Amino acid sequence: MLKRFLYYYKPHIRMLTLDMLASLLISVIGMVYPIVTNRMLNDYIPNKMYRTIVIAGIIVLALYTLRMLMRFFVQYYGHVIGVRMQSQMRRDLFAHLEKLPFSFYDNNETGRIMTRITSDLFEVAELAHHGPENLLISSVMIILSFCYLLSIDPILTLIVFAAVPVLVAVTIHFRKDMRKAFDERRTSNAVINAAVESSITGIRVTKAYTNTALETEKFGDGDNQFVDASKHAYKAMGAFFASTAFITDVFNVIILIAGGLFLYGGRITFGDYSTFIVSVNLFINPVNTLINFMEQYQNGVSGFKRFLEIMDEEPEIDPEDAAELKDVEGTIEFKDVSYSYNDSGEVLSHVNLKIDKGEKLALVGPSGGGKTTLCHLLPNFYRLKEGDGTILIDGKDINHLTLESVRRNIGIVQQDVFLFVGTIKDNILYGRPDATMEEVEEAAKKANIHDYIMTLEHGYDTEIGERGVKLSGGQKQRLSIARVFLKDPAILILDEATSALDNTTEVLIQQSLDELCKGRTTLVVAHRLSTIRHADEIAVIMNGKVTERGTHEQLMKQGGTYKDLYSLQFRESDGIVA
Repeated sequence: MLKRFLYYYKPHIRMLTLDMLASLLISVIGMVYPIVTNRMLNDYIPNKMYRTIVIAGIIVLALYTLRMLMRFFVQYYGHVIGVRMQSQMRRDLFAHLEKLPFSFYDNNETGRIMTRITSDLFEVAELAHHGPENLLISSVMIILSFCYLLSIDPILTLIVFAAVPVLVAVTIHFRKDMRKAFDERRTSNAVINAAVESSITGIRVTKAYTNTALETEKFGDGDNQFVDASKHAYKAMGAFFASTAFITDVFNVIILIAGGLFLYGGRITFGDYSTFIVSVNLFINPVNTLINFMEQYQNGVSGFKRFLEIMDEEPEIDPEDAAELKDVEGTIEFKDVSYSYNDSGEVLSHVNLKIDKGEKLALVGPSGGGKTTLCHLLPNFYRLKEGDGTILIDGKDINHLTLESVRRNIGIVQQDVFLFVGTIKDNILYGRPDATMEEVEEAAKKANIHDYIMTLEHGYDTEIGERGVKLSGGQKQRLSIARVFLKDPAILILDEATSALDNTTEVLIQQSLDELCKGRTTLVVAHRLSTIRHADEIAVIMNGKVTERGTHEQLMKQGGTYKDLYSLQFRESDGIVA
């Protein structure tokens, strides 16, 4: 883990070196005061060297001015290094998140992921900045003060420093509890973020069902978990700091008693005794800095571990022999395809389907039968394992094609439309970011949304709000269709594209979809069977298997599941008798 952490220092090694040199200079200048104090009390003052006293004072002031400048440099550029490292980690993490498969997001809440991108990496940045400086400054100060005190009186120095092993032992003992406690607190903080993200995203549902009290209770549970974890963490931290502070107080007691006895016995002078008191404080301060650094260290290490947890997740990668999918005609074939999301059982079992170029295949059947899973497998959102069958596009196994080229040639329109924060134009351009404004408008016209856009004050530059909250369901759906028109894929997946709309809006959207399907190989999932009556072929999927196949007329004549479903939906409106 240390090697991976140090990797992020590499781009900033020059600035880090200057930062460390400045920190070293700060430490060395810190030893000037006790040295001058000793000389003052033992030489300059007794010998009435007034000129030398003034010169020494001016030199000390000049050095302190230099130390002020060095401290500014360390504080400013040290934090800049930390922020830049945090930025690089955040970019790496985001880029890695973009490469992770759907299965990762199935098992990880957005709020938890957000915690790792924000607060966790902030703690890592603080460690990256303060860690080297605190360790260097404190270590140098401890070593210099120890060596200087040895030069005054080795016996008294060893007596004073006898408390150091005790301090080290106490630190090691309590550090383990602190690490565990802060890990638990960080985990509970992620729970709170997940709860907030979920509640805010679903605020309209909460208000519609008047479940504010329920959401408050759920948030309270997460908050209580955080409070309990924090109490445990601060209890461990309290024991740590109280014990280590007591040890450092012992230093003062030792120098007070032992130094007094040495002065009384004539072993040291009053100047040496005063120097010991000053120098021991110079020793105690960096020791306390190192002790305080332990909390920052725990937070930073915990944050970096959680960062690595995501970075170590296996990303989607193309096989070595992956080829580009080019000049797509659109013939699709599922050959003996089986799939399961986990060990609980197969979602699909030995499915065989073929869609010729430009044809439309509709999938119908009860929920949970595997229809949407087939739609997810085609763009390789979930990769088939060896022996679980083959999915072919134009006769080419998608597992031997690059993910980008496969997905670039597939357009998807779903029931749950996702629109990004931004303008109408931004969301249509998502289909092809390099498109011209004329192409955007043409796509909107084909999706029957252009006329509505032109009634808006800002037209295509109208902000749509988070997830398109300022638009109706039909308007959002037509924007998503315009996005696909702009993408212009050879293959189209319509997954319950109109099931959430009212009848009038459905008719308008269906017109746009019919236009979109022209000349494209289309895979349609629909519960409203009226939308797929004219499909080239209809397949009934039940319990992961294809139980019926044929045109609408053929399936009606068979009198099987399809006819039952169709008759159930239209017996009142269409007067169809089973």
